[in-house]
Amino acid sequence: MRVQSAFETTPPESNSVDNQQLLERFIWLSIGTAIATVAIKGVAAWLTNSVGLWSDAMESTVNLVAALVALWALRLSAKPADHNHDFGHGKAEYMSAAVEGTLIFLAAAVIIYGAVERLLTPAPLEQLGLGLALSGLATLLNLGTGLLLIRAGRKHRSITLEADGKHLLTDVWTSVGVLVAIGLVVITGWKILDPVIALLVGANILLTGYRLVRRSVVGLLDGTLPPDEVAVVADALHQICQDPGVELADFRTRESGRQRFVYATLTVPGSWTVKRSHDVADQVEDAIDGALPGTTTFVHIEPASE
Repeated sequence: MRVQSAFETTPPESNSVDNQQLLERFIWLSIGTAIATVAIKGVAAWLTNSVGLWSDAMESTVNLVAALVALWALRLSAKPADHNHDFGHGKAEYMSAAVEGTLIFLAAAVIIYGAVERLLTPAPLEQLGLGLALSGLATLLNLGTGLLLIRAGRKHRSITLEADGKHLLTDVWTSVGVLVAIGLVVITGWKILDPVIALLVGANILLTGYRLVRRSVVGLLDGTLPPDEVAVVADALHQICQDPGVELADFRTRESGRQRFVYATLTVPGSWTVKRSHDVADQVEDAIDGALPGTTTFVHIEPASE
């Protein structure tokens, strides 16, 4: 039997089965897009013998692996709290972002190696027109899917979807840069532009990987809620504390994937009954849940010093 000195108020599970299925559909869309773009870009790179297009196809391969990892993380994070995970499994989404960032680092290393090798041993490019057309088609697929994933990730507070969408948009910018470089090779005949753009692609991918890993580390270290959400919680708490005798001694926040947690300490007159104090705790829960639906709130009551 677990005994607590605080009033623990937990709202009903906010991530419904329907919502979880919706998020998984977005991930399956990402997986399908990745498979299509890997195939299209691979054919384009094979036809043209362009190291720039090969680097682009390599990043799309990483997209596929990352999407599969994201699906695993999304399913794991949706599991409810159990006997050895009292706060649920929300941090699995940060693990997904860390894995994706690491994969991006590996892809960048392969791309940079291939670009340097092509700089040292130049090779002719072939069938550039068809290769550019295929790469352009794959870029449009990534653009549409990436925008959808970012929008869904922000709406449903899923770092997994948002990270995957940003990765796809990075791939879009990579593809645009490669297309421009290959186009300039066609116009100018400067073959050196092909490996040079591949080097720039590798550097850009490294930056994206760093940002993803940094965000996942911050999440794993129990970062607070975003400033705008902290302000909403503070306002809701101060409204409750307008009741004479009730004072806010302390409150803290943290987020774990899609989950929000708020910890508040209130002081009340020592003569109050347990029920009256519990009613105040319920008011705090209702106020915070109304401001930020789905938030798990822990309220600790302390007697005020006479």
